[in-house]
Amino acid sequence: MTPRTETISDLPARLTIDHPDTQDGTALLSTATLSRRAATTTGSPRLPWSALLVMALTGFILIATETMPAGLLPQIAAGMGVTEGTVGQYVSAYALGTVIAAIPAITLTRGLRRKPLLLIGLTGFLVANTVTALTPDIALSLATRFLAGAFSGLLWGMLAGYARRITTPELAGRALSIASLGTPVGLAVGTPFGSWLGTTLDWRWSFGALSLLTLITLALIVVLVPDASGQRAESRTPLHRVATLPGVAAILAVVFVWMLAHNTVYTYISAYLRTADVGLTVDAALVVFGLAALVGIWITGAVVDRALRPLVLASIALFAVAGGVFILGHGSLVAVLIAIAAWGVAFGGAAAQVQTAIGEASGENADVANALLGVSFNLAIFTAGVLGALLISGGDGLVLPAVMIALALVAFSIAAVARRSAFPVGR
Repeated sequence: MTPRTETISDLPARLTIDHPDTQDGTALLSTATLSRRAATTTGSPRLPWSALLVMALTGFILIATETMPAGLLPQIAAGMGVTEGTVGQYVSAYALGTVIAAIPAITLTRGLRRKPLLLIGLTGFLVANTVTALTPDIALSLATRFLAGAFSGLLWGMLAGYARRITTPELAGRALSIASLGTPVGLAVGTPFGSWLGTTLDWRWSFGALSLLTLITLALIVVLVPDASGQRAESRTPLHRVATLPGVAAILAVVFVWMLAHNTVYTYISAYLRTADVGLTVDAALVVFGLAALVGIWITGAVVDRALRPLVLASIALFAVAGGVFILGHGSLVAVLIAIAAWGVAFGGAAAQVQTAIGEASGENADVANALLGVSFNLAIFTAGVLGALLISGGDGLVLPAVMIALALVAFSIAAVARRSAFPVGR
């Protein structure tokens, strides 16, 4: 009899082992373990490209939902019969939902299977965007924006850990870079396209398009994304102790300061462009930024697994340099475009960089740590809205890149000092 040769795809159905990812009586190999076995067979590890790209599409929906109102304030205000200031609370309500819900949502769901949780979270976005597209009631719209923010806190907290779980450890950073593509693409394409669609047809079409895209993404998740286990009960560190794990607090501090610098300029870029007066529109500036951010993501994906510390320091340094060019070259269109491009490259890989750092610092508690990361991000967004408004009310747009430089130097100093556990030397 000829012996049967089994392929790696046969393993899940045939092997039962005592594996730490087991959650019921039947022990199965985890996806990451299967990937390592496949790597042994083929000689090199491979990325789960289709699943990671679907995760990137999920991130696109999250960031597009978050930023869409910023490009449609006049249209939404006219359509709802309210002021632009009231519509501006769409962004605030979303950020508030994320800040309030992220940590409890991740804490309560950290032991659940990842794929069903991803489907539930994205279904929440489907409901929220659909209601926003249809309702004439501003109070209901704000409530659904808060709901979307709450689901955003859940999804941002789990996506990074999910991407790492389905990838071999030596490619975890690259996997995060791919899964993070949705953020710069959303900024480069999603927000400008939503603004164009809402201006050309009606602002409700923009949110309707997001609902349609969410339906497509749900179907792709069912077909292409493998399931993964939640965190084992015995490995769950209490929330307050996750925040005190070596390196976690320093990473959260870098995230808050860096994102505060970014969002202060990004949210009020129109004020800077009015002061510069070089004939560059906000939409064009955001497209240049988003395309440059894709380059930053590519660079991060190429080197993050080998040189995390120098990559983070170089990114923050380039971010500060971009602020200097904004100030010194504000009268030149070429200089402003160079500054925007440098800003995009520096910021493009930021999410993957800090998620990689906090994932390594927190170990099996990465989901909770990433929820803390999401809270830090959104606190920065909320604070940037207030800080930016105060800055431009008391001066011209050039004060924005000045604050960008100052905050970048603070972030650089924290990262440079955190050389042992947050951004370790030799990593």
